[in-house]
Amino acid sequence: MTHARIFSRAVTAALLTTVISACADTHGIAPKSAGPRDVASIHMDATLTAANVAPSPWPALEWWTPYQDAGLDTLMDEALKNSPSLAAADARLSKALSASDLARTALQPSFVASGSATYERLSKNFEIPPPYGGMWTWVNDARVTATYELDLWGKNSAALASAIGQAKAAEVDSFAAKLLLTTAIGHAYVQLAEAYELRDVARATLDARQKMLDLVKNRVSAGMDTQFEVKEAEAAIPAAREDIATYDESIRLAQDQLAALAGAGPDRGLIIPRPNFKLGQASERPLLPANLPAELLGHRPDIVASRLRVEASSQSIKSAKAAFYPNVDLTAFAGLQSLGLSRFFDEGSVVAGIGPAVTLPFFTGNTLRSTLSNKTADYDAAVATYDQTLVNALKEIADDLNSLRAVREKSVQQAEAQVTADAAYKLAVERYQAGLGTYLQVLSAEELVLTQRSLAADLRARQVLFTVALVGALGGGFESPSEQRAEK
Repeated sequence: MTHARIFSRAVTAALLTTVISACADTHGIAPKSAGPRDVASIHMDATLTAANVAPSPWPALEWWTPYQDAGLDTLMDEALKNSPSLAAADARLSKALSASDLARTALQPSFVASGSATYERLSKNFEIPPPYGGMWTWVNDARVTATYELDLWGKNSAALASAIGQAKAAEVDSFAAKLLLTTAIGHAYVQLAEAYELRDVARATLDARQKMLDLVKNRVSAGMDTQFEVKEAEAAIPAAREDIATYDESIRLAQDQLAALAGAGPDRGLIIPRPNFKLGQASERPLLPANLPAELLGHRPDIVASRLRVEASSQSIKSAKAAFYPNVDLTAFAGLQSLGLSRFFDEGSVVAGIGPAVTLPFFTGNTLRSTLSNKTADYDAAVATYDQTLVNALKEIADDLNSLRAVREKSVQQAEAQVTADAAYKLAVERYQAGLGTYLQVLSAEELVLTQRSLAADLRARQVLFTVALVGALGGGFESPSEQRAEK
């Protein structure tokens, strides 16, 4: 090899290196975020200790079945089949899968078949001389062209990895939509049960007030009371009926909400039976997994989806960086060409070719840098979303645990107050019957009883609501693909 040839190759390599370096100038463009936050940096040990709950397994996938309520099971089945929100989530998943399929095609050869037959006058002074030049004839062309991009810098591979990550995130989003739907149905169903219980209290109150009115009338007949007490007793009855109407409205609204969540019309709500689980029994549910919060990362679908989007954004950055480097395409074609139709299928009409095409993005630096800046901003946003989702998830768990503890403490105090109120009311009625007390004292004692009975129903319902909310906060039975593989 001559010195001139060695020098020529060295110069060529130096020039190519300079061009590539100039094209791939990404100085100053990098994510601001150092990456997703470590769950260990968010402390909640003291909160979990203060919650004073026994460790339990993670929620089951069909977390509502232990309630053993056929009406609730039916609503859940209908909603999972017919809910428009789930249909929308499935559509988003299909779109994400299509995007990943499209990204995959960039790593595969593409084939295009084309053909043309044009009757035209050929120029005398161009490529084809006379006698064809200057005459009208058919110009025919039929070929198959294959193109393959050499993914030397991993641009297309990174784009595919990003698309696959987005598709996985959309798949997890579908589960998150199911979890949101089932917990919403659980909340509405508990509210329906509470409305029925409160209506029972109102009906019992109406019955008691009707009996009290009869007692007052008997005392008036005996000369022990006046018409003033009769009017007071009569005025209390419409108020009880008003309460019944209020709870009837609450029942109907809860039924409408459940019907809508199930993807049906209001008439479906009319045939929803009264919940047959007891609020007190339904609240006795497993509360806290033993390995929280570390494994929450694999059991909360929104956290898993956010993490997948962070990883997909990271791959998008790699793809955007690779776009700064030269692009090499291989193109091959084979077909037939002829002037005139008579010899179009002759052996001599065969045409073929193969060769590379190199594109240097030398004058598109501003566009590429803007694209890369956009991708790094998307990554920072994805990391911030992940961090916030993680913080919110732990907050939801802490809030539900604290609320459950508070409700249970309140329930103990309420039970004591209920016993006292019932005893006071019984004593007030007995004193009134014996002529030792006034009707005003009976009304005052009755008000305390009604308050405590309503509060008892509310506390029982709130305990179940917070239990359902905790199921959602713990992921509702979701397991990330890595968790599923670990079990296998």
